[in-house]
Amino acid sequence: FSAQKPNIIYILADDLGYGDLGCYGQKVIQTPNLDRMAAEGLRFTRHYSGSTVCAPSRSALLEGKHTGHIYVRGNGQLQMRQDPHEPIFPAALQKVGYHTALIGKSGLGCNTDDAPLLNAKGFDHFFGYTSHTAAHFYYPDYLWRNGKKVTYPKNTLHEGDNYSSDVVMAETMTYLDQQKDGPFFLHLALQIPHASLRAKEEWKEKYRPILKEIPRKTNQDKFHYSDEAEPKTTFAAMISYMDHNIGLILKKLQDLGIAENTLVIFSSDNGAMNEGGHKRTSFNSSGSLRGGKRDLYEGGIRVPTIAWWPGTIQPKRTTDHLSAFWDLSPTFRELAGAAPQADTDGFSLVPTLKGNGEQKKHSSLYWEFFEGGGKRAILKDEWKLILFNTNKNKSPKAELYHLTKDPAEKNNLADKHPEKVASLTTLMNQA
Repeated sequence: FSAQKPNIIYILADDLGYGDLGCYGQKVIQTPNLDRMAAEGLRFTRHYSGSTVCAPSRSALLEGKHTGHIYVRGNGQLQMRQDPHEPIFPAALQKVGYHTALIGKSGLGCNTDDAPLLNAKGFDHFFGYTSHTAAHFYYPDYLWRNGKKVTYPKNTLHEGDNYSSDVVMAETMTYLDQQKDGPFFLHLALQIPHASLRAKEEWKEKYRPILKEIPRKTNQDKFHYSDEAEPKTTFAAMISYMDHNIGLILKKLQDLGIAENTLVIFSSDNGAMNEGGHKRTSFNSSGSLRGGKRDLYEGGIRVPTIAWWPGTIQPKRTTDHLSAFWDLSPTFRELAGAAPQADTDGFSLVPTLKGNGEQKKHSSLYWEFFEGGGKRAILKDEWKLILFNTNKNKSPKAELYHLTKDPAEKNNLADKHPEKVASLTTLMNQA
């Protein structure tokens, strides 16, 4: 049974920029395990997140639809409704024999304590945070396991004896041991590197000689996020610690003898952040791309993405195939032999992953976002149109970029090509 049906692990970092990994050009922060994963697998150079912040991005992922077609289109109190509303693809995998799990940060909403909803919607096992605000802190006073609170009485949000990323990794390793006979789908939704900035001392020590950062005075009472004395050191330490954990997962798959029957995909939910004392310019986190989190420029939505599947995905491959989060539902359904999704905006990436067969291509990709006055974006062929202040302005400011010639989005061509702005705006309204 499991010989034909591969295990699937989808790992999502939180606020990791396009340029934060060595295999995407990072020069300071060391990510040897993710770099090795890319060398042994497939690296995507034009893969896009569902949105430019957490909740809508994850909804687009789980529902297989872009933000013009989903219910949770922004961060806040909203969450997915009970079935039959907002069906998610793990439920389709359950129907063909998969055990499904989400460990880490829930993708079903934003600020909610409705933990039983995850089990009801399609996850056999859930452990972690339901509230994204609670997930700002690495020493929570409680997490959820299948609708029941797991308490950590000595944790005080910024300090304590249970570092959430350690706890999440322990749960992941136990899960892999328990489900090694497969088939399983594991969505591992990491907090790192989202602020607060918190890292263990052993990982900070690796970067102090490199960064030589002078610690600053802190006053935690003034801040929501942790007031970190060494923000650069801590941010770099967090990413290297995350990379170390990815290495442990890959080793576990090898040790269990299931690596060749397991697809592992790693990505990020949106672009690089400027939060919690961290500046994305500190490590050139967006690489050569413009902007970051909360932007619809490339730096806000183009994300580092790696696929690893020994024996199936040939090593040292790179693809510039235009793809997005809404492609993952059709991809995983096809691999699992599950029912296809009738109303998806995506196309299965199986031909790209396996390197054979005909890969369907998007005619366009679309995003809408409601913070900062509202923004919309559409990407078609080599052209990208972004509209600003769309919440109230009936004739919003337009920026038009030719991404092939201008990947850094420096030259706004909207005034020179009004006909292109008009045609892309019509496409936006249809989306």
